[in-house]
Amino acid sequence: MDDDFEKALIKSSRLGAAEELRQTNALTGRYGLSLSDKQIADIVEKRFEAIEATGRVEFGHGIMRMLIGEFCDSPFIYQENYEETILELVDSFYYFKNESEDRIPDDELIKIMRRHFDTICQGSLEYLSGTTLEDLCRNTRYGYETDGDGRLF
Repeated sequence: MDDDFEKALIKSSRLGAAEELRQTNALTGRYGLSLSDKQIADIVEKRFEAIEATGRVEFGHGIMRMLIGEFCDSPFIYQENYEETILELVDSFYYFKNESEDRIPDDELIKIMRRHFDTICQGSLEYLSGTTLEDLCRNTRYGYETDGDGRLF
């Protein structure tokens, strides 16, 4: 019985996450971005994998709507790289939430990610996750006083 309940809960969570992503198409359509049902399914799968891999638990709405809302008007995101970018951002978000030991609120981390992505990273996901966010998390973890982007004063 417990196993059936757990499976039903997981299925319900995945359906809710898929619907949440489907609804973001109304916002992102203004920027020429949309996700197909297959892309939505892939992103939902990646989100749940990232949550599991980082040992995290999410209740209610996750970060997808906030993440997509923050990044959808970036000059470095276009339809051809939209799904791949979202997949990478989801992975990065959960990884850096753990690396910062949850000391950075979700909305603040997403805003910092966007600011770095559009400025010093010039749209490079590799640079975003490989350097700038590593510095932010290290400085946050060790309690160094930083500016709003994680750089030391």
